[in-house]
Amino acid sequence: MRLRRQFGLFLLLLLSTSAALIAQAQKVVDRVVARVEDEIILQSDVEQLARYQLLVDGKSESEAQILDRLIDQWIVRKEAEASRFPPATETDIEREMRRLERSFAKKEDFAAQREKAGFSEEELRQIVTAQAYLSNYLDSRFRPSVQVEEKAIVDFYNDSLIPRAKTRGQEPPSLDAARDLIQEVLIQRGINEQADKWLKESRARLTITKFLSEGGA
Repeated sequence: MRLRRQFGLFLLLLLSTSAALIAQAQKVVDRVVARVEDEIILQSDVEQLARYQLLVDGKSESEAQILDRLIDQWIVRKEAEASRFPPATETDIEREMRRLERSFAKKEDFAAQREKAGFSEEELRQIVTAQAYLSNYLDSRFRPSVQVEEKAIVDFYNDSLIPRAKTRGQEPPSLDAARDLIQEVLIQRGINEQADKWLKESRARLTITKFLSEGGA
C-alpha cells in the first residue's frame, strides 16, 4: 500500500511537471512579435491570419507582411471603436460567409479547406465578423469622398474587362450592363488608396516596435 501511494505521488508530480513544461513551451511559441502603443501582437495572431489568407487566397504573405496588416487592423479597429462604429450585422456576416463559401466549387471543398486551415466553423465566423467590422468602417469613412469619372469606367471596360473576357473565351458584356460593377470596383480601389494613405499617416504618429527578425522567422 505504501509503495502504491508513493507511486501515485510520483505520477502526480510527473504530470504536474509535464503540464508546467507544456505551458512553458506554449509561452515560448506564442511570443510577442510587436507592440503597438501599450498593446501587443502575438505570434499566434500572425499564424491565424496566415491560415485565413491561405483559406481565402490559396496562399499567404510573409510573416513580416502579415504583421504589417495586423498593425493596420489594430489602427482601424481603434479608430472604429473610438467613433463607436456599430458592429457588423448578422446580414453582413452571413453575406461574407456565403461569399467565401461560393469561392469554392463545392461546399465539400470549402469544408475540407477550412479544416485543413485549422478553423472550426465558429472560429472562422469570428474572424469573418472581425474582418467585416473593419471593412465596413473603412467603407463608411472613405466611400463618400471617392469620385469615379465616366472616363475611368470606359477605360476599365476597354483595358481590363474586355481583355479578361477574351482570355477566358467569353463574350464581354456591354458597357451599360457592366457599368455598375465597374463603378463599384473603382470605388473600392479608391477606398483602398485613401485608406493606405491614412494608415501610413497614422503609423507615423504611433509608437510601434517589431520583434520579428528581418527574415520573418
